[in-house]
Amino acid sequence: MNVAEFGLERWFDKYEHDADIMLAESGIRSLDASRFDLDPGTLGYVIPTNGDPEFRAEVGERYDRSAEEVAFTCGTQEANFLAFTSLMDEDSHAVVVTPTYQALHAVPEAVGSVTRVSLEPPEWELDVDAVADAIRPETEIVVLNNPNNPTGRYHPQEKVEAVYDLAADADAYLLCDEVYRLLAAEPLPPVASLGEHGISTTSLTKAYGLAGLRFGWIAGPEDVIEGALQWKDYTTISPGIVGQHVARQALGADEDEILTENRELAADHRDRVRAFVEDHGLSWHDPVGVNGFVSVPDGFDDSEAFCRTVVEEESVVLAPGSMFGYDDYFRIGFGLPTDELEEGLARVGDCIERHRA
Repeated sequence: MNVAEFGLERWFDKYEHDADIMLAESGIRSLDASRFDLDPGTLGYVIPTNGDPEFRAEVGERYDRSAEEVAFTCGTQEANFLAFTSLMDEDSHAVVVTPTYQALHAVPEAVGSVTRVSLEPPEWELDVDAVADAIRPETEIVVLNNPNNPTGRYHPQEKVEAVYDLAADADAYLLCDEVYRLLAAEPLPPVASLGEHGISTTSLTKAYGLAGLRFGWIAGPEDVIEGALQWKDYTTISPGIVGQHVARQALGADEDEILTENRELAADHRDRVRAFVEDHGLSWHDPVGVNGFVSVPDGFDDSEAFCRTVVEEESVVLAPGSMFGYDDYFRIGFGLPTDELEEGLARVGDCIERHRA
Protein backbone atom coordinates (compact mmCIF):
# COMPACT_ATOMS: atom_id res chain seq x y z
CA MET A 1 0.00 0.00 0.00
CA ASN A 2 1.29 3.41 -1.00
CA VAL A 3 -0.89 6.12 0.44
CA ALA A 4 -0.84 9.76 -0.66
CA GLU A 5 0.44 12.43 1.71
CA PHE A 6 -2.47 13.86 3.70
CA GLY A 7 -2.34 17.43 2.41
CA LEU A 8 -4.70 19.02 4.91
CA GLU A 9 -3.02 17.47 7.93
CA ARG A 10 0.40 18.61 6.68
CA TRP A 11 -1.02 22.12 6.22
CA PHE A 12 -2.32 22.13 9.78
CA ASP A 13 0.94 20.74 11.10
CA LYS A 14 2.78 23.61 9.46
CA TYR A 15 0.60 26.42 10.79
CA GLU A 16 -1.81 25.57 13.60
CA HIS A 17 0.67 25.24 16.47
CA ASP A 18 1.89 28.82 16.22
CA ALA A 19 -1.30 30.55 15.09
CA ASP A 20 -3.61 32.47 17.43
CA ILE A 21 -6.90 31.17 16.05
CA MET A 22 -7.78 27.87 14.35
CA LEU A 23 -10.62 28.91 12.05
CA ALA A 24 -10.34 25.67 10.10
CA GLU A 25 -11.32 23.39 12.99
CA SER A 26 -13.94 20.99 11.64
CA GLY A 27 -15.76 20.09 14.87
CA ILE A 28 -17.85 21.74 17.53
CA ARG A 29 -16.10 23.37 20.49
CA SER A 30 -14.77 20.86 23.02
CA LEU A 31 -16.70 20.06 26.18
CA ASP A 32 -14.94 20.39 29.52
CA ALA A 33 -13.83 17.11 31.11
CA SER A 34 -15.35 18.20 34.45
CA ARG A 35 -18.75 17.46 32.93
CA PHE A 36 -18.09 13.72 33.16
CA ASP A 37 -17.02 11.06 35.62
CA LEU A 38 -13.50 10.25 34.39
CA ASP A 39 -12.81 7.22 36.61
CA PRO A 40 -13.39 3.95 34.73
CA GLY A 41 -11.69 1.85 37.39
CA THR A 42 -8.80 -0.40 36.39
CA LEU A 43 -6.96 0.87 33.32
CA GLY A 44 -6.84 -2.38 31.37
CA TYR A 45 -7.95 -3.25 27.87
CA VAL A 46 -11.59 -3.01 26.91
CA ILE A 47 -12.77 -6.62 26.86
CA PRO A 48 -13.91 -7.86 24.38
CA THR A 49 -11.69 -5.74 22.18
CA ASN A 50 -14.47 -4.58 19.86
CA GLY A 51 -16.17 -2.91 22.85
CA ASP A 52 -18.45 -3.74 25.74
CA PRO A 53 -21.26 -5.98 24.36
CA GLU A 54 -24.03 -4.26 26.30
CA PHE A 55 -22.89 -0.83 25.13
CA ARG A 56 -22.52 -2.07 21.54
CA ALA A 57 -26.08 -3.36 21.72
CA GLU A 58 -27.27 0.08 22.85
CA VAL A 59 -25.46 1.74 19.96
CA GLY A 60 -26.72 -0.92 17.55
CA GLU A 61 -30.33 -0.08 18.42
CA ARG A 62 -29.78 3.31 16.81
CA TYR A 63 -29.31 1.49 13.49
CA ASP A 64 -31.77 -1.40 14.04
CA ARG A 65 -28.72 -3.64 14.33
CA SER A 66 -27.35 -6.05 16.91
CA ALA A 67 -24.25 -5.81 19.09
CA GLU A 68 -22.45 -8.09 16.59
CA GLU A 69 -23.07 -5.49 13.90
CA VAL A 70 -21.19 -2.72 15.75
CA ALA A 71 -17.49 -2.31 16.53
CA PHE A 72 -16.00 0.52 18.54
CA THR A 73 -13.00 2.26 17.01
CA CYS A 74 -10.47 5.01 17.56
CA GLY A 75 -12.57 7.74 15.98
CA THR A 76 -14.22 7.73 12.56
CA GLN A 77 -10.85 7.66 10.85
CA GLU A 78 -10.16 4.13 12.05
CA ALA A 79 -13.74 3.04 11.34
CA ASN A 80 -13.38 4.09 7.69
CA PHE A 81 -9.91 2.58 7.40
CA LEU A 82 -11.11 -0.77 8.75
CA ALA A 83 -14.07 -0.81 6.36
CA PHE A 84 -11.89 -0.11 3.33
CA THR A 85 -9.17 -2.59 4.19
CA SER A 86 -11.66 -5.34 5.03
CA LEU A 87 -13.78 -4.93 1.90
CA MET A 88 -11.18 -4.10 -0.75
CA ASP A 89 -8.12 -5.68 -2.33
CA GLU A 90 -5.97 -4.77 -5.32
CA ASP A 91 -8.67 -5.91 -7.74
CA SER A 92 -11.45 -3.96 -6.02
CA HIS A 93 -13.03 -0.69 -7.03
CA ALA A 94 -14.70 2.09 -5.03
CA VAL A 95 -16.87 5.01 -6.08
CA VAL A 96 -16.25 8.08 -3.91
CA VAL A 97 -18.34 11.26 -3.94
CA THR A 98 -16.02 14.29 -3.75
CA PRO A 99 -15.02 16.82 -2.51
CA THR A 100 -14.62 15.06 0.78
CA TYR A 101 -12.21 14.36 3.61
CA GLN A 102 -9.05 13.06 1.93
CA ALA A 103 -8.96 9.76 3.81
CA LEU A 104 -12.25 8.73 2.19
CA HIS A 105 -10.60 8.50 -1.21
CA ALA A 106 -6.88 8.16 -0.41
CA VAL A 107 -7.21 4.93 1.59
CA PRO A 108 -9.30 3.06 -1.01
CA GLU A 109 -6.93 4.38 -3.70
CA ALA A 110 -4.05 2.85 -1.74
CA VAL A 111 -5.81 -0.53 -1.67
CA GLY A 112 -7.55 -0.77 -5.03
CA SER A 113 -8.91 1.70 -7.59
CA VAL A 114 -11.29 4.64 -7.21
CA THR A 115 -13.64 6.58 -9.45
CA ARG A 116 -14.55 10.00 -8.09
CA VAL A 117 -17.99 11.48 -8.66
CA SER A 118 -17.83 15.24 -8.24
CA LEU A 119 -20.33 17.51 -6.58
CA GLU A 120 -20.56 20.68 -8.64
CA PRO A 121 -20.67 24.22 -7.22
CA PRO A 122 -22.48 26.28 -6.22
CA GLU A 123 -25.17 23.87 -4.94
CA TRP A 124 -22.97 20.77 -4.62
CA GLU A 125 -25.89 18.48 -5.50
CA LEU A 126 -25.45 14.71 -5.53
CA ASP A 127 -25.78 13.34 -9.08
CA VAL A 128 -27.29 9.87 -8.70
CA ASP A 129 -26.91 9.14 -12.43
CA ALA A 130 -23.19 9.93 -12.24
CA VAL A 131 -22.83 7.44 -9.38
CA ALA A 132 -24.66 4.82 -11.45
CA ASP A 133 -22.34 5.43 -14.41
CA ALA A 134 -19.27 5.05 -12.16
CA ILE A 135 -20.21 1.65 -10.72
CA ARG A 136 -18.39 -1.33 -12.24
CA PRO A 137 -18.73 -5.11 -11.83
CA GLU A 138 -15.76 -5.02 -9.43
CA THR A 139 -17.16 -2.17 -7.31
CA GLU A 140 -17.18 -3.16 -3.65
CA ILE A 141 -18.13 0.09 -2.01
CA VAL A 142 -19.72 3.48 -2.71
CA VAL A 143 -18.58 6.24 -0.34
CA LEU A 144 -20.59 9.23 0.77
CA ASN A 145 -20.02 11.85 3.48
CA ASN A 146 -23.34 13.32 4.66
CA PRO A 147 -23.49 16.14 5.69
CA ASN A 148 -20.54 16.76 3.42
CA ASN A 149 -17.14 18.01 4.49
CA PRO A 150 -16.06 20.60 3.29
CA THR A 151 -19.20 22.04 1.68
CA GLY A 152 -21.77 21.42 4.42
CA ARG A 153 -24.17 20.03 1.79
CA TYR A 154 -26.77 17.72 3.36
CA HIS A 155 -27.89 15.33 0.63
CA PRO A 156 -31.65 14.64 0.89
CA GLN A 157 -32.99 11.26 1.93
CA GLU A 158 -34.40 10.36 -1.49
CA LYS A 159 -30.98 10.74 -3.10
CA VAL A 160 -29.23 8.77 -0.35
CA GLU A 161 -31.76 5.97 -0.77
CA ALA A 162 -31.29 6.04 -4.55
CA VAL A 163 -27.52 5.64 -4.13
CA TYR A 164 -28.10 2.88 -1.57
CA ASP A 165 -30.26 1.03 -4.13
CA LEU A 166 -27.53 1.38 -6.75
CA ALA A 167 -24.97 -0.11 -4.38
CA ALA A 168 -27.31 -2.94 -3.36
CA ASP A 169 -28.14 -3.76 -6.99
CA ALA A 170 -24.40 -4.03 -7.67
CA ASP A 171 -23.93 -6.27 -4.59
CA ALA A 172 -21.75 -3.51 -3.13
CA TYR A 173 -22.03 -1.46 0.05
CA LEU A 174 -22.86 2.18 0.63
CA LEU A 175 -20.56 3.54 3.34
CA CYS A 176 -21.65 6.87 4.76
CA ASP A 177 -19.39 8.90 7.03
CA GLU A 178 -21.99 10.53 9.28
CA VAL A 179 -19.89 12.49 11.78
CA TYR A 180 -21.96 15.68 11.28
CA ARG A 181 -25.39 14.01 11.01
CA LEU A 182 -26.56 14.82 14.54
CA LEU A 183 -25.78 18.52 14.19
CA ALA A 184 -28.71 18.80 11.78
CA ALA A 185 -31.94 20.16 13.22
CA GLU A 186 -33.74 17.14 11.72
CA PRO A 187 -31.16 14.37 11.17
CA LEU A 188 -31.80 11.87 8.40
CA PRO A 189 -31.92 8.16 9.24
CA PRO A 190 -28.41 6.63 9.26
CA VAL A 191 -27.39 4.62 6.20
CA ALA A 192 -26.76 1.47 8.27
CA SER A 193 -30.49 1.42 9.02
CA LEU A 194 -31.44 1.25 5.32
CA GLY A 195 -30.61 -2.45 4.90
CA GLU A 196 -27.90 -5.06 4.61
CA HIS A 197 -25.85 -3.02 2.17
CA GLY A 198 -25.59 0.04 4.44
CA ILE A 199 -22.56 0.94 6.57
CA SER A 200 -22.44 3.94 8.90
CA THR A 201 -19.28 5.34 10.48
CA THR A 202 -19.19 8.09 13.06
CA SER A 203 -17.68 9.26 16.33
CA LEU A 204 -18.22 11.61 19.25
CA THR A 205 -15.80 14.15 17.78
CA LYS A 206 -17.76 16.48 15.54
CA ALA A 207 -21.32 16.62 16.89
CA TYR A 208 -20.63 15.97 20.57
CA GLY A 209 -17.50 18.08 21.15
CA LEU A 210 -15.46 15.13 22.44
CA ALA A 211 -12.58 14.96 19.98
CA GLY A 212 -10.05 14.03 22.66
CA LEU A 213 -11.85 10.77 23.43
CA ARG A 214 -10.97 9.37 19.99
CA PHE A 215 -14.09 7.22 20.28
CA GLY A 216 -16.14 6.14 17.28
CA TRP A 217 -17.74 3.11 15.69
CA ILE A 218 -18.70 1.28 12.54
CA ALA A 219 -22.20 -0.14 12.17
CA GLY A 220 -23.11 -2.53 9.38
CA PRO A 221 -23.57 -6.15 8.35
CA GLU A 222 -21.97 -8.73 10.62
CA ASP A 223 -19.61 -10.05 7.92
CA VAL A 224 -18.30 -6.50 7.36
CA ILE A 225 -17.73 -6.07 11.09
CA GLU A 226 -15.93 -9.42 11.30
CA GLY A 227 -13.61 -8.39 8.47
CA ALA A 228 -12.98 -5.03 10.10
CA LEU A 229 -12.07 -6.69 13.38
CA GLN A 230 -9.43 -8.82 11.67
CA TRP A 231 -7.69 -5.60 10.71
CA LYS A 232 -8.38 -3.93 14.05
CA ASP A 233 -6.19 -6.53 15.76
CA TYR A 234 -3.32 -4.88 13.86
CA THR A 235 -4.31 -1.27 14.54
CA THR A 236 -5.60 -0.19 17.96
CA ILE A 237 -6.69 -3.66 19.21
CA SER A 238 -9.35 -2.18 21.52
CA PRO A 239 -10.92 1.22 22.14
CA GLY A 240 -9.55 3.19 25.08
CA ILE A 241 -11.22 2.32 28.36
CA VAL A 242 -11.55 5.97 29.44
CA GLY A 243 -13.05 6.84 26.07
CA GLN A 244 -15.63 4.10 26.32
CA HIS A 245 -16.45 5.09 29.91
CA VAL A 246 -17.12 8.72 28.96
CA ALA A 247 -18.87 7.74 25.72
CA ARG A 248 -21.49 5.79 27.70
CA GLN A 249 -22.26 8.96 29.63
CA ALA A 250 -22.38 11.16 26.53
CA LEU A 251 -24.78 8.75 24.81
CA GLY A 252 -26.84 8.30 27.96
CA ALA A 253 -28.82 10.72 30.08
CA ASP A 254 -26.74 13.73 29.00
CA GLU A 255 -27.09 13.21 25.24
CA ASP A 256 -30.12 15.39 24.52
CA GLU A 257 -28.66 18.28 26.50
CA ILE A 258 -25.27 18.01 24.76
CA LEU A 259 -26.76 17.85 21.27
CA THR A 260 -29.21 20.67 21.93
CA GLU A 261 -26.40 22.93 23.14
CA ASN A 262 -24.23 22.06 20.16
CA ARG A 263 -26.99 22.48 17.56
CA GLU A 264 -27.85 25.89 18.98
CA LEU A 265 -24.19 26.92 18.92
CA ALA A 266 -23.76 25.68 15.34
CA ALA A 267 -26.89 27.54 14.20
CA ASP A 268 -25.85 30.79 15.88
CA HIS A 269 -22.35 30.60 14.46
CA ARG A 270 -23.62 29.77 10.99
CA ASP A 271 -25.64 32.99 11.11
CA ARG A 272 -22.51 34.93 12.08
CA VAL A 273 -20.47 33.44 9.24
CA ARG A 274 -23.33 33.96 6.78
CA ALA A 275 -23.25 37.67 7.63
CA PHE A 276 -19.46 37.70 7.19
CA VAL A 277 -19.75 36.04 3.77
CA GLU A 278 -22.38 38.57 2.65
CA ASP A 279 -20.50 41.56 4.07
CA HIS A 280 -17.38 40.73 2.09
CA GLY A 281 -19.09 39.85 -1.19
CA LEU A 282 -18.27 36.14 -0.99
CA SER A 283 -20.45 33.10 -1.63
CA TRP A 284 -21.12 29.67 -0.14
CA HIS A 285 -23.73 26.94 0.05
CA ASP A 286 -25.55 27.46 3.36
CA PRO A 287 -24.16 24.48 5.29
CA VAL A 288 -25.31 21.86 7.78
CA GLY A 289 -22.68 21.07 10.39
CA VAL A 290 -19.86 23.40 11.30
CA ASN A 291 -17.94 23.76 8.01
CA GLY A 292 -18.52 26.09 5.10
CA PHE A 293 -16.84 26.16 1.68
CA VAL A 294 -16.42 29.83 0.82
CA SER A 295 -15.29 31.45 -2.43
CA VAL A 296 -11.76 32.89 -2.43
CA PRO A 297 -11.85 36.73 -2.37
CA ASP A 298 -10.65 38.86 -5.25
CA GLY A 299 -7.02 39.88 -5.05
CA PHE A 300 -5.56 36.42 -4.40
CA ASP A 301 -4.22 33.97 -6.96
CA ASP A 302 -5.73 30.85 -5.41
CA SER A 303 -6.87 29.27 -2.16
CA GLU A 304 -3.39 28.53 -0.84
CA ALA A 305 -2.20 32.07 -1.53
CA PHE A 306 -5.21 33.45 0.34
CA CYS A 307 -4.94 31.10 3.33
CA ARG A 308 -1.19 31.59 3.57
CA THR A 309 -1.62 35.37 3.57
CA VAL A 310 -4.27 35.16 6.30
CA VAL A 311 -2.16 32.99 8.59
CA GLU A 312 1.03 34.99 8.04
CA GLU A 313 -0.59 38.41 8.43
CA GLU A 314 -3.41 37.69 10.89
CA SER A 315 -2.34 34.45 12.64
CA VAL A 316 -5.62 32.73 11.68
CA VAL A 317 -5.64 29.26 10.10
CA LEU A 318 -8.06 28.49 7.27
CA ALA A 319 -8.11 25.39 5.04
CA PRO A 320 -7.28 25.88 1.35
CA GLY A 321 -9.85 24.43 -1.03
CA SER A 322 -6.99 22.96 -3.05
CA MET A 323 -6.73 20.31 -0.33
CA PHE A 324 -10.16 19.16 -1.48
CA GLY A 325 -9.55 19.64 -5.20
CA TYR A 326 -11.28 23.04 -5.51
CA ASP A 327 -8.82 25.93 -5.68
CA ASP A 328 -11.47 28.68 -5.87
CA TYR A 329 -12.71 27.94 -2.34
CA PHE A 330 -11.49 27.78 1.23
CA ARG A 331 -12.98 25.87 4.16
CA ILE A 332 -13.93 27.75 7.27
CA GLY A 333 -14.88 26.01 10.51
CA PHE A 334 -17.28 27.76 12.83
CA GLY A 335 -17.68 25.35 15.73
CA LEU A 336 -15.07 26.98 17.96
CA PRO A 337 -15.96 29.18 20.97
CA THR A 338 -17.89 32.32 20.04
CA ASP A 339 -15.26 34.85 21.10
CA GLU A 340 -12.61 33.07 19.04
CA LEU A 341 -14.92 32.91 16.03
CA GLU A 342 -15.70 36.62 16.21
CA GLU A 343 -12.04 37.57 16.57
CA GLY A 344 -11.06 35.25 13.73
CA LEU A 345 -13.71 36.60 11.38
CA ALA A 346 -12.68 40.17 12.16
CA ARG A 347 -9.05 39.42 11.36
CA VAL A 348 -9.87 37.59 8.13
CA GLY A 349 -12.19 40.43 7.12
CA ASP A 350 -9.42 42.97 7.71
CA CYS A 351 -7.08 40.94 5.53
CA ILE A 352 -9.63 40.67 2.71
CA GLU A 353 -10.40 44.38 2.66
CA ARG A 354 -6.75 45.38 2.95
CA HIS A 355 -5.75 43.36 -0.11
CA ARG A 356 -8.91 44.27 -2.00
CA ALA A 357 -8.09 47.95 -1.51
